[in-house]
Amino acid sequence: MQKNSSYINKIFKNLIFSEKEIEIINSIFQKVTVKKGDTLIVPGDIADSQYYILDGCLRSFYVDYQGKEHTLQFGTKDWWISDYTAFFTASPAVMTVEALKNSTLYKITHEQKDDLYSKIPKVETFFRQKLESAFSAFQRRILSGLSQPAKERYLLFIKTYPDIEKIVKNYHIASYLGITTESLSRIRKEM
Repeated sequence: MQKNSSYINKIFKNLIFSEKEIEIINSIFQKVTVKKGDTLIVPGDIADSQYYILDGCLRSFYVDYQGKEHTLQFGTKDWWISDYTAFFTASPAVMTVEALKNSTLYKITHEQKDDLYSKIPKVETFFRQKLESAFSAFQRRILSGLSQPAKERYLLFIKTYPDIEKIVKNYHIASYLGITTESLSRIRKEM
């Protein structure tokens, strides 16, 4: 096993790579460290990168025309984050991605990902399976937001992100759930 490959084992669980494949992966992924409050993507950016979170916590959010924040995703250890609409369609970003605590990330561009797919085909299968799982989770989240009461959405949130309440602010959680901070406080008191 080559130096600097421990992150590869974390990203690509259950995949076994040759020394040559490890060299290819190491040449593509770029380590990025960010501090709490740093932004990786802002609306209008060319968001051509996706980030694997080795350690830390980030969130992606959208600010509507009234200035209200809508948190779409929290990213914690072993998650991926980006503005996916921009990433997959090569359009300007509409989301902001910010660090909620100091974080260590590994970055890959869309072009680099395509290059990696052609050089190591099993990586394409790995990412396809990740994408399918993520799409399913987003669909469940949309359906939950449309059909479940706020308390049920909160229970699902704490099941999905069990330790995140220690890291993020109440208004971040409320914006993720689509409720006010007052409603969030009321739900917590009821529980």
